This record gives sequence, structure tokens and C-alpha cells, in this order.
Amino acid sequence: MDSTTYHIYAKDKVLYCNLPQEDFEEKWELLHVMVDLLESKYSVDDLSYIRLGPKCGVGGPGRVVSAENDMYNKCEWEEDSY
Repeated sequence: MDSTTYHIYAKDKVLYCNLPQEDFEEKWELLHVMVDLLESKYSVDDLSYIRLGPKCGVGGPGRVVSAENDMYNKCEWEEDSY
């Protein structure tokens, strides 16, 4: 079973966290459509995500596998334990 999950951000705000692949794809597409259609302070360029690999050890944090935005590639990410 693949335990890869995704976090979706708008600028610096977390919109969704720990989404499985199927939910991520649906919400990512929906957000792009919504941002294009609605007048808001966000644009498609403000949307980003990170993909987390399986947990490291028992109860350990997920490791960042990839990020859609370069800002996240330059940071070291750690998951909180709560």
C-alpha cells in the first residue's frame, strides 16, 4: 500500500494536508478551476504542493519527495508529531 500524501498551499497558507493521491488530484484540479473563475486575492501561481513519501519508522514524519514550488525545495521540512 502506497502511503504517499500531499499538502496543498495557497501562498503561505495550508489548504489541505495529508491527502492521498486520488484526493490530491481532484482537489488540485478543482482549485485551479476555482482560482481561474473567481475573483480573489489568489492566482494559479500562488498554488503549490509538496509530496511526502512514506513515514520514516513507526510514527515518524513523512519525507518530502518533491515540491511543486521552488520555495519548498530550498527549505528543510519536518512534520510535527501531533
